[in-house]
Parts: sequence; structure tokens; C-alpha cells
Amino acid sequence: MHIAILTFPGFNELDSLIALGILNRVKQPGWRVSLCCPEPTVTSMNGVTVHAQSRLDALPAADVVLVGSGIKTREVVADAALMAQLRLDPRRQLIGAQCSGALILAKLGLLDAVPACTDLIAKPWVQEAGVEVLNQPFFAAGNVATAGGCMASQYLAAWVIARCVGRDAAAAALHYVAPVGEKEEAVARALKHLNPILTPA
Repeated sequence: MHIAILTFPGFNELDSLIALGILNRVKQPGWRVSLCCPEPTVTSMNGVTVHAQSRLDALPAADVVLVGSGIKTREVVADAALMAQLRLDPRRQLIGAQCSGALILAKLGLLDAVPACTDLIAKPWVQEAGVEVLNQPFFAAGNVATAGGCMASQYLAAWVIARCVGRDAAAAALHYVAPVGEKEEAVARALKHLNPILTPA
């Protein structure tokens, strides 16, 4: 099970790294989560440089692809050569996007007739791409999900865990990272968003 978190130059650390941390709470043989980058290293919007753990040629074989956001997303979608390397298939992959990552999914044609969640800055860009934007933190339809707002990345990660391992595993991962004294409340809030779109346990 390979989960690739697409991470471009200018990426938002909260979006990519919160998902990375929560997803790595799952301890199963063969479970791998990687920062998937177009270059050997990428630097975040706040100057944090990370090393790629996988590259774009790994995307077609990934089981899950999460598209992170950042301050250069519009540059990404304007780069035809780069976009051509993003070969995603919702028929066999779980695909999610965080904040402005929804714009990338829209430009790839993965949000046709599907509403999306995104952050307030990216909202007009996603709407201009012809996608309805919801006023909520998380939404999923079939194998495609979007989350809006940095801290909503927990819902995206929990959705992946719930779909791949089960609802109990998602709740356990969320419980681990939630603030002390607020763990049950945090898990319940997340499941409130996830339960309507998950198949019955």
C-alpha cells in the first residue's frame, strides 16, 4: 500500500506533513507513505526544505494519491509538462486534495460534476475552473475527496485510513494526535464528517 502525498515547491507544511504524520500512525506490513515531489528536494512556503521520498513516475502505481497545496499551485497548473506527469486514475486509486490541491484535480478533470472543498484563498480559482465549492471542511464522492483549511487535512488522512484499513483504525490514528483532554471530542467531530460518506461498518 503506497500513499503518495504530492508536494510541490512552495508547499504548505501543515497540509502535507499533518497528513503524513497521521497516515504513518498505521502500522501494517507494506504500508508506505511518501512525500512525492517533482524534484529531489522541495522548499515550503516558509523555507523548510524536504527530500522527496518518491517521484512523479511513482504516481500511476500508487494506491492513494493526496495532492497537497501551496503558494505556487497556479504555477503548477499552468505548467503543461508537469501536469502531464500527474497520471491519476480514480477507478483504481483513492485520490484526495487539500486546499488549493483541489485546483489541480479540477484541471485534471477529476472534479467534473463533483463539488469540492478548498481554502478561502483558492476558492475563486476552483470556482473559475467550473467546480462548485462547498462551505465545509471535507467532502468525498466515490474515490475522490477534498478538504478545505489546513487543519482539515486530518479528515483527509482519516478518510484514507478508513477506506483502506477501517473506521476503527482511523479513529485510533485521530485519537493519538488529538489534544489531551479533547481526544474523544476530536474523534467524534471527525467521524461526523466521515460517517455519511463511508460505507456501513
